[in-house]
Amino acid sequence: MSTGPVRLSAWVHGRVQGVGFRWWTRARALELGLVGHARNTSDGRVHVVAEGSRSACNRLLELLRAGDTPGRVDLVVEDWGAATGGITGFEER
Repeated sequence: MSTGPVRLSAWVHGRVQGVGFRWWTRARALELGLVGHARNTSDGRVHVVAEGSRSACNRLLELLRAGDTPGRVDLVVEDWGAATGGITGFEER
């Protein structure tokens, strides 16, 4: 199993736009040392892309699903891959 950086893509469903969700996600990602972004999608979801260690990405995923987020998370659909690199910081888009 690879121990290098990974890329987590998470599509967050629920009432997650206009409630500070992207700001909250950015703060948690930065605390975990992750890079990437959180952006609103036209269908009301938030798409989170995070790169870093597997353990830090897993922790972010746990936090997204924990129920302590702004708004209301109904479902988080995850997809994993190898980190692509070239990303600095964590942006709200």
